[in-house]
Amino acid sequence: MSTDKSTALTTTHATRHDGWTVARQSLFLRELAASHSVKRAAKAAGMSRQSAYGLRARLKGEPFDLAWTAALRCRFDALAEAAMDRALNGVEVPHFYKGELVGTSRRYDERLTVALLAMRERFRGPQRFSSHPAAAFDPEDLGPLLARVETGPETWREEIRAERAAEYAEEEEEDEGDAKEAGEGAARAVSVWRAY
Repeated sequence: MSTDKSTALTTTHATRHDGWTVARQSLFLRELAASHSVKRAAKAAGMSRQSAYGLRARLKGEPFDLAWTAALRCRFDALAEAAMDRALNGVEVPHFYKGELVGTSRRYDERLTVALLAMRERFRGPQRFSSHPAAAFDPEDLGPLLARVETGPETWREEIRAERAAEYAEEEEEDEGDAKEAGEGAARAVSVWRAY
């Protein structure tokens, strides 16, 4: 009997003593992606801002932490595009004389674009070894990371343990099958020998 890998990785989360259930984590991450406000996201999840930061600190490098970073990055590209548009096309500035509009001009501010694009690099996560489960996710993969937070084990270590347990069970089944075949082969050999 072969163990399905996806079944082996999906586990039930233990009850958390800090109140951060899987549903609350998911709601928090979705709201964080929509609002980019930790305070609003925590309030939507019925938790405090401080406890959200505490959970992130405890799960540093784990799926929740990576999903947090992805949630902050998911709308960053739209902001960068708007800033680039303002830098390339400028902002229309009205000019008034004695209370009347007499004309407009364009003001260009490349510093804004440079600053926003430089900030984008701040959100890059640490480089992971290709064998680490986190390496399967890009820093901007909010959807897959959110699904991982909702359905997978809370930590990468738990996922690795589940994978190893599934591999071990598969090897045990193969060994039992080999032993059974060896036993049947030995019984045939004994019956052939007795026939002589």
